[in-house]
Amino acid sequence: MAGVVRAAVSNWRRRYPDFPQPVGGSATSPVFSWREVETWLKATGKAGQLATAGRTETGTQSLNLVPPLDGTRNDTAAARNGQEMPERAIADLTPGELLARVMVSLLPRSTTSARTGDADATELPVVLDPACAEASLLLAVADRFGDRIRLAGQEILEKATAAAGLNLRTAAHDVAYEIHTGDSLRDSQLSGYLGAAAAVVCEPPFDRTEWPSAELTTDRRWEFGIPATRDAELAWVQHCYAHLRPRGVAVVAVSPRTCVQFSGQHIRAALVRSGVLRDVIALPARMSSVPGTDVYLWVLQRPYGTPDHAAVRMVDLSGLGDPGNVPCEFAAWERLFEDAGPATCCAVSRLELLDGDVNLLPARYVATRAIGGAGDLARVTVRLQALYARVGEGLPQFEAPDSPVRHSLVTLGELERVGALTIKSRDATPLPGDLLLRTLGRPPVVATGTANDDDGVAQVVEIDQSRLDPFFVAGFLRGEATSLPVANTLGALSRDDLRRCRVPRMPLAEQRSYGEAFHWLHELDEALAALARASTHVIDQTVYGLTTGTVVPGGPIMKTADDADANESETRTL
Repeated sequence: MAGVVRAAVSNWRRRYPDFPQPVGGSATSPVFSWREVETWLKATGKAGQLATAGRTETGTQSLNLVPPLDGTRNDTAAARNGQEMPERAIADLTPGELLARVMVSLLPRSTTSARTGDADATELPVVLDPACAEASLLLAVADRFGDRIRLAGQEILEKATAAAGLNLRTAAHDVAYEIHTGDSLRDSQLSGYLGAAAAVVCEPPFDRTEWPSAELTTDRRWEFGIPATRDAELAWVQHCYAHLRPRGVAVVAVSPRTCVQFSGQHIRAALVRSGVLRDVIALPARMSSVPGTDVYLWVLQRPYGTPDHAAVRMVDLSGLGDPGNVPCEFAAWERLFEDAGPATCCAVSRLELLDGDVNLLPARYVATRAIGGAGDLARVTVRLQALYARVGEGLPQFEAPDSPVRHSLVTLGELERVGALTIKSRDATPLPGDLLLRTLGRPPVVATGTANDDDGVAQVVEIDQSRLDPFFVAGFLRGEATSLPVANTLGALSRDDLRRCRVPRMPLAEQRSYGEAFHWLHELDEALAALARASTHVIDQTVYGLTTGTVVPGGPIMKTADDADANESETRTL
């Protein structure tokens, strides 16, 4: 609700004594009063957090708490008894559930309005999903619009149809619904809604790459052309569109292949030319319900009267590292469309899209890079050269021992028993000098007392620095930690495994000698990683500058030693 992730809330609780206390929940999942938090945000000058409501640098939003979408619907009884429904964090949603919430958030508020021109309409607007599986999308529609709409779906698998019916029957909103079994393309049970649905949402079955085009060539659903046999997704797109009423909106998930495949060019061109295609949105990886499949959303709208032929909005969110940062509210999408920079969103004229192969990949049109002039690149390159020279001079050198080193080892469990260290709760506030075991298999680090200490902490170990050097422990623990199998979802050692890890026994002075070396290598590793990222960015900017005409080749091209020897007198030109 405040647009931040859990780490920010943890920081607030640790660093601000006046932050509101939990009103319920547990130690690991506390519940707060939103009114108290809102008052605190305003009192501490963080009211801007409420205004931006979760915007990131790319203009997107992250909502941490959303209504549940799981098929079990364990909260139904509580909701129907008037109790407050428990909320689920976005991190707890499956990719299919998150995708469903994102797709439904793109539907306009007018979805619940009566049919255009029918002021006396008494029937509720209907929202369809012709490939509803277990009704994740329809449940998300119900969660957003409640009982102001009716739901209708069809699914080819009887088992999935039964699950969809159960999920909708036990939903907390008492939404009217109907679920049919059958192949939507061959034998649609929703034909009574052709031209009448307020909205359609659909994630077609990506594992079905072909469709029976030869059997259905005369069907009136193919308004924009008959899809080739291998263009099943274009058949689904047109199937969804055929059910829309005037001004009705369809949100359809497609794969990247459908955005560029040559066999579908004529249909893409017809969708663009007619004014029907309104938005194309590239989503981050890992958002499809089918693992390993990238997802793009096509937003279509049936015109009312003469099409306006407005530009097609291209939105590229594929670079977001966290799928949870994709907007999940209609208002958040509106803010993104209005405020996002050219690296995320741009309007592309239909003539430009029709000029060529009708490529509908947003990455082709958004200004993914902001670049200065050739002088800016030259200055950055000179600075990188100087940095690389300094790094080369500062690379450490170590001596070989006079004889093989044999260490006597002691476990962290033994050190804990004698009070040399304390393994604390992962929720404990790290203090400078504490040892931090981190998630996702990352190496242990020593806490610095900065915000970086909150990055994926799995275990906090308090070190008695009068007996142990923390960098010494972190360095030797690095090898131990990576050699043990990790079975939990955090990708981190358990407390029991951590206690079995061993470090050498040695005097504190010798520990500090090793600790200084480990500390230096750790800082060198971070510096080289940062330098590599900066170098990659400069190379990327230079390539972009060359392809867009911002810079042109001018200086000599560096050669490898082999090239230099073989072509000593040759001048390479481009």
